Amino acid sequence: MFTCTQASGRRTLELPDAFEDLTGVISADLKVIVTALGQRAGERLLLSPSQRLQLQRTLWNNVIEAINQTMEPLSVERQ
Repeated sequence: MFTCTQASGRRTLELPDAFEDLTGVISADLKVIVTALGQRAGERLLLSPSQRLQLQRTLWNNVIEAINQTMEPLSVERQ
């Protein structure tokens, strides 16, 4: 199970300027995915509401971090 840790803030998607118009669409899709995974885990693993929210926060932050790090080299400023 998940342990309660200091709640970290929710990260934001930071795409390079060439992809900025996709930020809203990608964020909305990720919200649906993270919510569905959190709900299913909550049902199957009998997580408490706070554990489910912590799982969703962790999923969100990790996915956003992976996208931001992967897309960062594509930024015009870095080329």
